Amino acid sequence: MATSSPILDIRNLTVDLPPWADRPQAVSDVSLTLAPDEILCVVGESGSGKSVMARAVMRLLPAPHVRASGGSILLDGEDVLRLSDARMRELRGRRVSMIFQEPMTALNPVKTIGAQIEEVLELHTPLRKRERVPRIVEMLAAVRLPNAAQLVDAYPHQLSGGQRQRAMIAMALILEPALVIADEPTTALDVTTQKGILALFREIQRARHIGVLFITHDFGVVADIADRVAVMQHGRVVEVGTTDAVLNAPTHPYTQALIAAVPSLEPRARRVASEAPVVLRVEGLEKTYHSGGGFGRGRRVVPAVKTIDLTIRHGETLGVVGESGSGKSTLARCIVRLVDAERGAVVMNGVDLMRLSRRELRKHRRQIQTVFQDPYGSLDPRSRIGRLIAEGPIVHGVPEQEALSRAHALLELVGLDPRAADRFPHEFSGGQRQRIGIARALALEPAVLIADEPVSALDVSVQAQVLRLLADIRDRLKLAMLFITHDLRVAAQVCDTIAVMRAGEIVEYGAVGDIFASPSHPYTRELFSAVPGRDWRHPRSPISDPANPP
Repeated sequence: MATSSPILDIRNLTVDLPPWADRPQAVSDVSLTLAPDEILCVVGESGSGKSVMARAVMRLLPAPHVRASGGSILLDGEDVLRLSDARMRELRGRRVSMIFQEPMTALNPVKTIGAQIEEVLELHTPLRKRERVPRIVEMLAAVRLPNAAQLVDAYPHQLSGGQRQRAMIAMALILEPALVIADEPTTALDVTTQKGILALFREIQRARHIGVLFITHDFGVVADIADRVAVMQHGRVVEVGTTDAVLNAPTHPYTQALIAAVPSLEPRARRVASEAPVVLRVEGLEKTYHSGGGFGRGRRVVPAVKTIDLTIRHGETLGVVGESGSGKSTLARCIVRLVDAERGAVVMNGVDLMRLSRRELRKHRRQIQTVFQDPYGSLDPRSRIGRLIAEGPIVHGVPEQEALSRAHALLELVGLDPRAADRFPHEFSGGQRQRIGIARALALEPAVLIADEPVSALDVSVQAQVLRLLADIRDRLKLAMLFITHDLRVAAQVCDTIAVMRAGEIVEYGAVGDIFASPSHPYTRELFSAVPGRDWRHPRSPISDPANPP
C-alpha cells in the first residue's frame, strides 16, 4: 500500500437532507483519506450515509433537496464542491469514476455495450471512431469478458449479471482514472461470480495503481480485499483502521455488533430426528422452459428442473443452495404450483398436489405458503398491512373481523407493533417489510413454509434479526421449511439438511454438518472456496443488536 499524499481527502463533510427526512443530515462531519494503490472499504447498514458520501465525491447528489452544506472534498488537491460544472465534467471519468450496484439499471437498455463505452471516449478523448473501437475491445478483454469483439455489439439484457458488472468496470476504467468508487458492486452476484469480480478488481487496482473507495455491507468482501476499513453509523464515521484491526479487534460497540451479526460458516447441529414424520415429499419433479422459435429460428429448450427428489420432515429446514440459474426458485414455484411441472409428484400430508385441479388445489394451498425475496414487490402498495395479512384467511372463509384480529396478533408475533396494521408498505424499512411478509405467510397457519432468498437483500444486522425470527417461529410452530439461498453462511446457521443444485439437478444432498465438513461434489467444493472471507474467523461479540449498542 502506498504512503504518498492522498488522492482523495474528505474533510468534515456534511450533507443535509430535506426537512421531511427522518434526520437532518445524511452525512455529518465525515473525514476520510484515500491513497493511491489503496482500497478503503466503507461499511455500515442501509441509511448510514455510505452511498450519499460517495455520490458527494462525484457531485451526483439529488439537488436541491440533498446538498453538501459543509466541509470539503479534495480530489488531487481540487475541492470538487467548489468546482464549476464544466470542470467537474472533465474530472468525471478521467480522474474519478463510479461503478454502480445494479448494472442493469445503470446501463442504457437500448444501446449496445460498445456504444455506451464509446460515448465516454467520444466526450473525453480526441480519438477517432476507428481508434475508439479497438480500445473498447482491449478494455473488455482486460476485464476478462469472453469474445470481447462480439460483445461490443451486445445489449445489456444479452449479458449475465456478472458480465454486465464487468462491462461496467470496463466503462469505469476506460479513461484510466486515479480514483474509482465502487458502490456495492457485488451485492447481487453469486459467490462464484463475486469471487471472480473481486479478484479482477484487486488485479486491476494493483496493476494500474488506482485508489478504490469500495462501499459494502459484506464483511467477507472486506476481509478479502480491503487495506483499510471505515465504519459508518447514522451519517458519522465511528471507526477507521486497518482491515486486521477493525475485523479482529473492533473497538466501537456498533462495529462489534455488526461483526457479531455475520453468520458463521461453522454449521449448527442438526435438530430434527431422522424418524420424524415426512411433511413434504418431492419425487421425480421436472420442468423445462421453451423460448424463441418462429421465422425460421429454432426454439430454445432450457431444462430448469431435472428429476428432483427430496423430503422435508416435521420441524426440519431443508436448504437449497446454488448459483443463479441453478433452478432453485423454479423448484420452489413448481412445489407450490405457481408453475406447473411436466412430470413428478409433490406429496404433502399424503396428497399429491400435482394431481389436483385448480379448484381442488385451493383448499390445500393454505398448507404451503411462501416468503418472497423482495417483500416490497410482493406487497400491494395501495393496501394497509393489516388488510394484506388478513386477505388470505378472508379468501378462505374466515370472518373479516376475526382475520383482522389475527393479523394484529401476527404482527406482534413477528416483532412489530400491532398498531402498525393501519400503515402502508412504503412506511416500513426493508427488514420490517420482510417481517410483514412472514406474518402474511403465517396467517393461513401452514404446515410448510417456503422462504425464497428472504434475507439476501438485507443488511447483516437486519438479516440476523430476520433469521432469528424465522428460527423462533419454526421451533414454536413446528413448521417444515424449504429455505432457498446462495449464501452458505446463512445456510450453515439456518438449515438442518442441504441440497446443492446445479443446472437444474441436485448434485449433493445430506445433513448440513456432513456437507460442510466434507463436501464430495466438485461444484459444492467450488461454492465453498468462493465464499468471501472464508478464512476469516471473526470474533464473537456479546452485542446482538447494532441498532441499540450500549
